[in-house]
Amino acid sequence: MTVDELELKDRKFMQQALLLAERAESQGEVPVGAVLVHEDRIVGEGWNQPIGLQDPTAHAEIVALRDAASRLGNYRLPDTTLYVTLEPCPMCAGAIVHARVARVVYAADDPKGGAAGSLFDLLPTDDRFNHTVAVKGGVLHQRATELLKAFFRRKRTQQKNGSDS
Repeated sequence: MTVDELELKDRKFMQQALLLAERAESQGEVPVGAVLVHEDRIVGEGWNQPIGLQDPTAHAEIVALRDAASRLGNYRLPDTTLYVTLEPCPMCAGAIVHARVARVVYAADDPKGGAAGSLFDLLPTDDRFNHTVAVKGGVLHQRATELLKAFFRRKRTQQKNGSDS
């Protein structure tokens, strides 16, 4: 696969993750979406749902990993790529490593909690680890960043006006 073909594929699957981020937002959740891809096919999808599910672990990445593991009948997910609209947090990075995901592609950096190089560097690229994860950031960065900024701007306005919805 050429670099251009890989870039097109990354953009295609990130678009799907962005649609899931919009679903999260429509449910009052932080707009983060994720898809897990194996052999050019989506095998798992998720969007942030910690509020709706009353589950602090229900981040988009975790939901997508659980979905894929259930569909594929295996908690190990080798040869897969996880596309996520926001850089994974430490919890999600740990799950990604344990699931043996081969590659993570994310859109927006998370300087306050990102674990793929922004704040922490927990996704191992070093071959001294028992599993390495290739990481690529910045795919459709502007769209994901705009979605997040608009969401938090609305939340601040609602709080300022005394409304939680």
